[in-house]
Amino acid sequence: MSNDPADDAVATLAQGAVPDWIQQHLREYRESGGARGHLWDATAFGGDGPLPCLLLTTVGRRSGQVVTHPLLYGEDGERYVIVGSKGGADTHPAWYFNLRAQPRVELQVGAEVFAAEASLATGAERTRLWEMMANLYPPYRAYQAKTTREIPIFVLTRVTA
Repeated sequence: MSNDPADDAVATLAQGAVPDWIQQHLREYRESGGARGHLWDATAFGGDGPLPCLLLTTVGRRSGQVVTHPLLYGEDGERYVIVGSKGGADTHPAWYFNLRAQPRVELQVGAEVFAAEASLATGAERTRLWEMMANLYPPYRAYQAKTTREIPIFVLTRVTA
């Protein structure tokens, strides 16, 4: 392990494990009903202070188990935008494959929980949303430079009954 928490987190994610601090963040978010955890202090990881986080709940494409991930998000109108960076690892995060197999998800944004539909951003939309998210969290640019894969951007749209 290094002296840099960001490097340690990226290495842990690249190995397919979830760092303890992410597990703790998820617990606090859930246990507080979104009162704690919605804003995450990203300064130790190269961010510019508190950034918004949502909880993305998917169904495992192979396991069938429900899995929840705390992720940074941006807003594009009424849609939410997430980035599949996995810290710049050469493989997509597991939730990427879950979304591709089953795009219907549950989101928690702060205290609000609702169903959403995920779609992969492509072309000019992806370029625009990548810039938006890289401006929100500049380390995304370094993550992209570390890998040959194009880091995916997903748009999450609320599903109304």
